[in-house]
Amino acid sequence: MEKTDKIWMDGSFIDWDQATIHVLSHTLHYGMGVFEGIRCYETGSGPAVFRLEDHVKRMIKGAECCMMRVPFSEKEIMNAVLETLRVNRIKEGYIRPLLFYGYGTMSLNPERSPVRCCIAVWPWGTWETRQSR
Repeated sequence: MEKTDKIWMDGSFIDWDQATIHVLSHTLHYGMGVFEGIRCYETGSGPAVFRLEDHVKRMIKGAECCMMRVPFSEKEIMNAVLETLRVNRIKEGYIRPLLFYGYGTMSLNPERSPVRCCIAVWPWGTWETRQSR
C-alpha cells in the first residue's frame, strides 16, 4: 500500500508511521469499532468525495449502536476528511475513517475506554488498475 504523509488522529495530524495504538486497546480485544470505506475521485473541478455526509452519518449511527460517545460532530469529521485529503495532496483515492475504543480498561464494558477517531487516506486507483499491478 502506498503511504501518505499524515493521518488525522483524535483532532491532530500525525506522521503515518506514528499512527499507532496500544496493544491493550479495547477494540483490539473485543472487536467494537466502526469504520467506513469512502472513495474520492478526481474531477475537472477538483477532488470529489462520494456521499461523504451519508458515510459519516452511518458511521456515527453505528458507533452509537456500540454505546460510543463520539467526541467529534459529523461536521468536524467531514471537515477532517477533506483536510486529510488536502494535507496529503490526494486527488483520487481511498478514505478510511475509524471510530474505536482505545486503551483504558480490559473489561467487556468499554465505558472507561476512550473513544478514538482516526482518518487515513491513500491513493488507490480503480479495481482494474489495482488488479494489473
